[in-house]
Amino acid sequence: MIPYPSPNFDDRPIDQEIKYLILHYTGMATGKEALERLCDVQAKVSAHYLIEEDGEIFSLVPEDKRAWHAGVSAWEGNRDINGLSIGIELVNPGHDSPNYKGNYRPFPEAQMRNLITLCQDILLRHDIKPWHVLGHSDVAPLRKCDPGELFDWKKLAHAGIGLWPTFERKNIQEDNIDTAVFYKKLAQFGYDVERDSHAAVIAFQRHFRPKDISGALDKECFMRLESLLQAKKAIQ
Repeated sequence: MIPYPSPNFDDRPIDQEIKYLILHYTGMATGKEALERLCDVQAKVSAHYLIEEDGEIFSLVPEDKRAWHAGVSAWEGNRDINGLSIGIELVNPGHDSPNYKGNYRPFPEAQMRNLITLCQDILLRHDIKPWHVLGHSDVAPLRKCDPGELFDWKKLAHAGIGLWPTFERKNIQEDNIDTAVFYKKLAQFGYDVERDSHAAVIAFQRHFRPKDISGALDKECFMRLESLLQAKKAIQ
């Protein structure tokens, strides 16, 4: 791990434990550009760690300090996600944006392998629940889409990092979905559905059903969410 100190941090809230692990992509052409921005005082953004596509890990902010990576965000009603989380940036050009032509692509094996090792180390140091391992899009669905639908959340879950839905696809029978019930369960899991329920659904799909992120609700979405809630209940 390479020390690369960023000046962009402040103190965490008093008497608040770290409870979230938030994963991002950099959304910039190169890791070098991302490091420069994360250390730019004027930019006022940072993360605790950055992982290059070749797996090289940079340490930017001490874990006991609040890095500025999540911005306006929420989960389970908590709105100071920065104050309660550790943030990891993964070098990836990301999706197209108004100011940047992205080249979103799958995350390389070396990057994923070292991410898993780093996350496992973090989970050993902090009592972070599996349903608190999240993407930036989960906690800020109106603003963000990273790390996106090409990120392998299933691989992380199989390594003991986060949750992944389990269900029998052969048992799925399409019928009418009660959207109100789905939104209630989505909020129960942690999503902020009050600001924009449709954006929350798309964020859920990016993370837990990446093959279809249309925002349309179907029985498969309902079953995936139900399996996550059951797993959460079993662990609590």
